[in-house]
Amino acid sequence: MTRRLAIFPLAGAILFPRMHLPLHIFEPRYRAMVSEAMARDQRIGMIQPSGPGEPPPLYSIGCVGRVAEIEALDDGRFNIILMGESRFRIARELEVATMFRQVEAELIADPDDEPALAPSERAAVEMEARAFADALGYRVEWDAVATLDDETFVNAIAQIAPFEPADKQALLETDRLAARADLVTQLMQFRRRGEQGQGSQRLQ
Repeated sequence: MTRRLAIFPLAGAILFPRMHLPLHIFEPRYRAMVSEAMARDQRIGMIQPSGPGEPPPLYSIGCVGRVAEIEALDDGRFNIILMGESRFRIARELEVATMFRQVEAELIADPDDEPALAPSERAAVEMEARAFADALGYRVEWDAVATLDDETFVNAIAQIAPFEPADKQALLETDRLAARADLVTQLMQFRRRGEQGQGSQRLQ
């Protein structure tokens, strides 16, 4: 299944199906994109640039987001919240007259009932998430985290954690939840050890 999508290339920002992404829209081309999306179908394709350039090259996989909430500011800017609907793969970029880019996208059929993690897998992610938050000085409401289902928990870390854009893209492109949980745990361990190493160097 294919569809025409206006895309918002933004490094370090990924969206998963059934997850939310808040965005502040201030550039004129993306203000025009939001206005057109609201007049059409309220859908925007979130995708990361894969390198520098103008326009920058793009990774092939992103996620369709529906504008679930919108606040129009007096100066033309927008605050929006996207609700992830489906990952997509770019089939081709379209030649358009709009200031923002548009693509023909193939929707990726992700399962609605992703199998839950094994208790040991969930415990491993939670243990590393606590160590990761402590190492970076984050304050987390762990009681609230414990109520999240496995998919929301893992995907929230993938979206929020300060991983490199290429690492975030690898998480987005990982199909199965168990594999994504394993990868996000490895990335947290790598980043945490790097932070601890820098702290040791500062103390010397």
